[in-house]
Amino acid sequence: MNVGILTFHFSDNYGAALQAYALRRWLTEHGHRAHFIDYRPAHIEHGGRLTLPTSPERLKANLKVTYLALSSFVNRHFGNRQQREKFVRFRERFLDVASGAAPVDNAASLAAARDFDLIVAGSDQIWSPSQHFGFDPNYFLAFAESFPARKISYAASFGRDRVSSSEAEQLPRLLHHFDAISVREASGVTLVEQATGQRPANVPDPTLLHDDYAELTGRSSIVPDEPYVFCYGLRSPDNIRQTAERVSRQLGCRILSPHNPHRRWAEIGTTVYPDPGEWVTLVKNARFVVTNSFHGTVFALLFRKPFIVAGLTGDKAAANARAINLLRTVRLESRFAPAFSEANTHALMQGAIDWDSVDQRLSHLRQAGSDFLSTQLRAVVPRSAAGPLAKRSAPQCEARRLVA
Repeated sequence: MNVGILTFHFSDNYGAALQAYALRRWLTEHGHRAHFIDYRPAHIEHGGRLTLPTSPERLKANLKVTYLALSSFVNRHFGNRQQREKFVRFRERFLDVASGAAPVDNAASLAAARDFDLIVAGSDQIWSPSQHFGFDPNYFLAFAESFPARKISYAASFGRDRVSSSEAEQLPRLLHHFDAISVREASGVTLVEQATGQRPANVPDPTLLHDDYAELTGRSSIVPDEPYVFCYGLRSPDNIRQTAERVSRQLGCRILSPHNPHRRWAEIGTTVYPDPGEWVTLVKNARFVVTNSFHGTVFALLFRKPFIVAGLTGDKAAANARAINLLRTVRLESRFAPAFSEANTHALMQGAIDWDSVDQRLSHLRQAGSDFLSTQLRAVVPRSAAGPLAKRSAPQCEARRLVA
């Protein structure tokens, strides 16, 4: 099949890059041609457009746009150039995404998706409504409504466990473009079911489709000589800083933290500048992992690393749903620490993890994800093998449905 993937493949973010890599890798390993639809909307990382501040909500949206624009400018002109170049090389080598000097023509990229047999929306937080933009209809494949391709989502995430009432009202219209829907979190299942009346599939993040990352770790030279705690924090330093420092003191080893271009706080331990493959290697070789990130949690589980998920606090706590859902699935909810506690940190460091049981549950998740993708691929008749009307007249495509 000729498969198009629409996701955040362009972001200099480790989780975004690795989930894109993992989904494409699964498709190519199963004999398909998989390419990313090179859609890079300004509102994702660069802020987008300002609007007239006619309400408190629009004023807040403008502040978010301004913050993203300034962060992007600072990172582009004063950030770590070597790390930006590392991400570019990673995308070229492992995502088959060329980097060019000319700006991406989003309209042309979306129009070119007409040539695919199957279009996959996801994974990552592509359905997360932003404060300044809301839902992006293109990530719900609105642009492809008239395209002959089969249209599915794979492990799409809302990034939270609830949406506002006005956002919920939009979902039935946005979700009707799909032939099949799968989401990453249990909370996403509820949101889709409420919007459509049908229950979507619950599948794992693409990074969990694989149990072997030797292709990435085997090429990495970023292996410190001394033991270290790997600390991967996003959004806030609260809780994770105290937790990482407590673990570091107890183990008597230093802290290594990957650079975060959106960080607005003092560094935690020593900042390092890995590419996504080197980031995976740092998790693999860590003595202990402290994170508040979903993908930090994923790779701690895959590499059997003792870990603590230091939950985000305050108004950012809603983003904990992603990691909590994963921990609940592998029966490790106790590894989530909603707030810092010396006693709880010590207890978690002493507590043993039944890794055989974890691996078994991860294997079940992996099979569920593979089964969903395989079923959807079997439902497509490639246009190279049949006339242009064959796919829509095939029995499996006579009516739209959400699950296989």
